[in-house]
Amino acid sequence: MDADLGARLRMVRLRKQFSQRALAKRAGVANATISLIESGQTSPSVSALKRILAGIPMTLAEFFSDELPSAQSDVFYRAESLTEISGGKGISYRQIGSAKAGHVLQILYETYEVGADTGLVMLQHEGEEGAVILSGRLEVTVGERTRVLGVGDAYYFNSREPHRFRNAGNMPCVLVSACSPPTF
Repeated sequence: MDADLGARLRMVRLRKQFSQRALAKRAGVANATISLIESGQTSPSVSALKRILAGIPMTLAEFFSDELPSAQSDVFYRAESLTEISGGKGISYRQIGSAKAGHVLQILYETYEVGADTGLVMLQHEGEEGAVILSGRLEVTVGERTRVLGVGDAYYFNSREPHRFRNAGNMPCVLVSACSPPTF
């Protein structure tokens, strides 16, 4: 997966005609970081990848989506047709629908493996997000508040507040989340 993510980042970077150095500067990361990711020698956290893609600019959904726009939007989606838009570190974000321009809501089927964490750098972006836990336990930190949520528990907050997610249990945590506007 790391090599695929690295190859994809390199392809996107070259399409935008950025050198590794230029992208690193725009994203506020070290030059070596881009090189290590593209060569498959390291896998970035979700927050680090979002920061790098913000330098392009591009969302995670656009980065991972292989779909071409169609004239008519689908309404129903089989489990196997959900688009994987994450790159590793034990977290899977499977998007319901495509990353088409103009969508005002993003719905994700998320899985956090045991110990998975969105990273020490807290996430922060425009919009609102919420979710319901389907299985396992998820530690959610929003600003200075932290709570461990279990099956049936939910969260909803303004995404401008710094936030972080971590599997706090001994089994995978599965949830369905929504955010508006789409941020991945």
